[in-house]
Amino acid sequence: MTANHPHALPFEDTITVRVYWEDTDAGGIVYHASHVRFFERGRTEYLRALGINQSEMQKAEHPLLFAVRKMEIDYLRPGRLDDLIEVTTATREVGGARMVLDQVLKRGEETIATAVVTVVCLGPDGRPHRVPGDLRALFGHPE
Repeated sequence: MTANHPHALPFEDTITVRVYWEDTDAGGIVYHASHVRFFERGRTEYLRALGINQSEMQKAEHPLLFAVRKMEIDYLRPGRLDDLIEVTTATREVGGARMVLDQVLKRGEETIATAVVTVVCLGPDGRPHRVPGDLRALFGHPE
């Protein structure tokens, strides 16, 4: 754990989202693409909880950003209009320029969907860049 990091590692973060009409199909069931948005919000808040601000990363002296390279989603049960859904995110592994994250959508104790998401760290030229050591440590995978 880094000195300025208040969380025990490995770290996971959970946020709650409500299912709105715009997230559903005509039958009031969560549309498949809405899961992607819920997972994105979870990843963004996961980074925030670790003290990582993506806007600041892009404005830094050596700008970096994370981009989704691969996403595998398993749709297990339907989410419905007005559901409160918890989105939990945790880091599975950190490679050179990539990270693999596990994400889960739950309604109460019921798992609605799971995702395994591979993101890559990109430099200002759009090419892969090694995940910096201070970020690796925050994700619980020091060099």
